[in-house]
Amino acid sequence: MMKLSRTTRLLTLLAVLAWSPFALADEAALWSLLQGGGQVVLIRHALTTAGVGDPPGMTLADCNTQRNLNEEGRAQARQLGVAWHARGVAVGRLLSSPWCRCVETARLAFGQTPELASALGNLFDHPERVARQLTELTPLVSQTPARGNTVLMSHGSTIQALTGISPATAEMVVLTPQGSGGFTVAGRLSARSP
Repeated sequence: MMKLSRTTRLLTLLAVLAWSPFALADEAALWSLLQGGGQVVLIRHALTTAGVGDPPGMTLADCNTQRNLNEEGRAQARQLGVAWHARGVAVGRLLSSPWCRCVETARLAFGQTPELASALGNLFDHPERVARQLTELTPLVSQTPARGNTVLMSHGSTIQALTGISPATAEMVVLTPQGSGGFTVAGRLSARSP
């Protein structure tokens, strides 16, 4: 049996992705793709206190006015970091929605304070912001990272508006940048440890 080089395996994987953006059901193949770097990973924040949308009177400057992570969510965020670390997956750039639940998920998972990006903000109940935010997101998801993988911590509504996928809490949607505003969806990953 012929042994394929890592480059050949990655090229084969990319050919599969070009044929079907949701073809990768194999989590091991997705983790391998991330280990090679050059991907953009959209992550929905971890589990929050009960509710839908943001409470009336919510302000970004005051976490006490927002829905925040609960203890299970904090455990999910830590598990996300453990999964990345155990597999040796590199984070190049870490960006987050300015909502406190996203910032806390990013800090707990990756041990660093993310850059805030309004383009990753919550679109739930805000249809008037969709076009503008998707325009702002396009360069972030279509450019190949200079190093590691770009991680974008966001909300289910925002990820769905961009990709058509409604992820679970702390679920990852892996994108392969195509340049010129394009990307393909490589697949979805949970934060389970190896």
